[in-house]
Amino acid sequence: MTGNINRLEISLGHKFRNLGLLERAVTHRSSAHETAPSGSEVEVRTLHNESLEFIGDSVLGLAIAEELFSRHPGKNEGDLTLMKHQLVSADTLARLCEENGFSEFLRLGKGEAQTGGRTKRALLADLFEAIIGAVFLDSGYVPARELVIRLMRNEIKSVTPQRAIDPKTLLQERLQAEKLAVPVYSVEKTAGPPHERTFFVIVNWDGGEARGEGTTIKHAEMEAARNALEKIG
Repeated sequence: MTGNINRLEISLGHKFRNLGLLERAVTHRSSAHETAPSGSEVEVRTLHNESLEFIGDSVLGLAIAEELFSRHPGKNEGDLTLMKHQLVSADTLARLCEENGFSEFLRLGKGEAQTGGRTKRALLADLFEAIIGAVFLDSGYVPARELVIRLMRNEIKSVTPQRAIDPKTLLQERLQAEKLAVPVYSVEKTAGPPHERTFFVIVNWDGGEARGEGTTIKHAEMEAARNALEKIG
């Protein structure tokens, strides 16, 4: 059951001129396919959030880059890039969606909902970006930027180049520090149709293994590495 869109508008602190943009931002393509009157692919694309996600991704990246540049004038490009990568990662955006209760408003098709779509990191990250895109199209860059900074203020304050290193790199450095061989990643299986593929990856190292899943092999490997680090402690 999805939440009332007006509650989400209040939660965002942004009064939409065109509330239809927010409606579209929370609509996954699986829901659009089920609700489009004609069922045509062109019409379906005007109902779901992928185009808004595309715009939101760019607006989010610019807002974060601008804020990091302002806060860390002495940092070099490499450090700024590492911090930006951490802040706009799917893991960060998905977690913020859950913490702010945005996942409640995500509109999914029956099949996607039954397979846990409301908890999938990739779908939640897309939702976050689509909401930013909706605010941008509704009122422009400044309100969208203000929303990004407000939603991510704690993450922006705490991010450092060291904390922004990805879990695959951290796992490899941890094992090398213990004079162990580098971890080995392999795809165990894949699931879902070609346009919504989920990859299941296993990582092996001397003394253990861990698993992860994601919408790309890279994301699945990152999840596996993160789970491995938790096992190692």
